[in-house]
Amino acid sequence: MDFQINPKIIASGRGPDLCAAAGIVHRGEATATALLVQSLTAADTPAAEHAFVRRFDAQARAAAMAVDHAHDAGAPVPALAGLAVSIKDLFDVGGQPTTAGSASMADAEPAAADCPAVARMRAAGAALIGHTNLSEFAFSGVGINPHHGTPANPVTQVLNATPRIPGGSSSGAAVSVASGAAWAALGSDTGGSIRIPAALQGLVGFKSTQRRVPLDGAIPLSTTLDTACAITRSVRDAALVHGILAARTPHPLARPLGALRLAVVQTVMLDGLDTEVGRSFEQALALLRAAGAQLEELPLAQLNELANLQAQGGFAAAESWAWHRQRLDSREHLYDPRVALRIRRGQAMGAADYIDLIDARRHWIAAVESRLASFDAVLSPTVPMVAPPLAPLLGNDQRFFAINTLLLRNPSVVNMLDGCALSLPCQAPGQMPVGLMVWGPALADDTVLGVSQVIETTLAAAFHGSH
Repeated sequence: MDFQINPKIIASGRGPDLCAAAGIVHRGEATATALLVQSLTAADTPAAEHAFVRRFDAQARAAAMAVDHAHDAGAPVPALAGLAVSIKDLFDVGGQPTTAGSASMADAEPAAADCPAVARMRAAGAALIGHTNLSEFAFSGVGINPHHGTPANPVTQVLNATPRIPGGSSSGAAVSVASGAAWAALGSDTGGSIRIPAALQGLVGFKSTQRRVPLDGAIPLSTTLDTACAITRSVRDAALVHGILAARTPHPLARPLGALRLAVVQTVMLDGLDTEVGRSFEQALALLRAAGAQLEELPLAQLNELANLQAQGGFAAAESWAWHRQRLDSREHLYDPRVALRIRRGQAMGAADYIDLIDARRHWIAAVESRLASFDAVLSPTVPMVAPPLAPLLGNDQRFFAINTLLLRNPSVVNMLDGCALSLPCQAPGQMPVGLMVWGPALADDTVLGVSQVIETTLAAAFHGSH
């Protein structure tokens, strides 16, 4: 029985997920070691090129073998069942350096121990297969890395030979899942860094409420906005991995689609959609309406305020400058110039500006939460475009920053809200990947997961005739 994920299967809109693979290990229908061999083989294919900064093959094999020994002895098999999981190169893995995809961190000492998020994945039986590539220091939604190479989007190449961006900053994380090298990927989301690559690669990305998962032992971008979370193959996988990372048992809202009141935000988030995103989003909404969903258009004027709130660079600029300012003095020549430029925006922010931003955000959150209070969840396109071609962005700063701004526009709303959101694929089979974002305020994680599950089921039934 072949449970390997590969770009062709993902591009088809079908295929096995982590829960299915864990099930066959639990039932003894395949060994964890056999499934890990598939993952490691996939990691060596062209589809996964540049996805990893460093690999942990030996320890991954040991973890899978330990699960097989436990199963053979009649002992309980852990939730992740010795399956391959990748780790973004921001999170400490004991015995390995953490370098944030940057040449400026090349001399980093090995971490003394796993950070909490990694430790929880390991304790749940994950076979950690490597540190994944990313936009340097997680500071871009595009996914380009000049130090380690940029992984091309493997799913879009199945549909269109033109190499396209992977999305970022968790570029290698998404590619590891889309290529079949990993069943799930630990990453971070500061302004969409989980949901953007998930949307562009036909995957599921769940940004939980920030406070749910500890950030200790992770190189920060913005301590206010950073969230440790994961990319997976399905919504049920997202719920499973979230429960492990947050050390809690999720209880996804279990209500039929017809009992849900869902908002479709009209302000900003529908502006400038490209043809493919507009078509897939409208088709998804039509299918949900036909299945009984109560969809209501919602003007949300507060979204017009965000540009002014973040005109000086926002939390990411201020807080990254605090972390990088001494390193930039001596090592700026080793930084991606585009990243260094964005970090240096924080240099001009004073303490009073920062305090004003904190206060303005608190009032903005209260106003938005009040507008959303009567809805179960909100629906928006995750990003307004399908993955653009990679080559034109490599040497054109103006185009790079324009695309980066558009990619971050919708998902970053949820980070400013201190909310939670899930991106799931909503395109018809054979179409370029398009993400549908289901979102809500802080601590609405279980509601967002539950709404996402019923939407995923509804779209699967429409596109594939399955439930």
